[in-house]
Amino acid sequence: MSTAMGGPALFIGTDTAYVAVLRPRLDPADPEVREAAGQAGVTPEEFAGPGNVWALMWEDGTGEGGGFELPGMRDAEAEDFADRLLAELSFDTGPFLVGAGQVLRLQGYPGQAGGGCRFVSTITPPEGEEPSPLTLEIPPVDTDALRADLEDFRGSLA
Repeated sequence: MSTAMGGPALFIGTDTAYVAVLRPRLDPADPEVREAAGQAGVTPEEFAGPGNVWALMWEDGTGEGGGFELPGMRDAEAEDFADRLLAELSFDTGPFLVGAGQVLRLQGYPGQAGGGCRFVSTITPPEGEEPSPLTLEIPPVDTDALRADLEDFRGSLA
């Protein structure tokens, strides 16, 4: 789990191939935020906003990536996604599918020996957002580390 500018964030994947669900919170005192606010002609507090809009981001391992806002998503939905993913990581029933609303589906597969797992994600942006639906393969990740990240993420929502 990483903190995205002070807000809760869950990264699933590696440094170069991942999907992330996050709720960024900009700091109005940050010099870069203050500069951007000045360029936009608003106060730093207005520019930072309330920090309650969720976003989905991804990178595909080749340097290509993107993201979009999830304005209707609430903390309870993010927590539900994390809870369901955490429950499925036991792989008791084999590969699994967990969704985060209409925009993200994660298919999880147990890795080879060593306790890792890999994911195939399907990202479907909201209407009017780019790109069209895409499939992203996420290389194997350490299952125990992901469980810890999920617990940290859930705790950051409290």
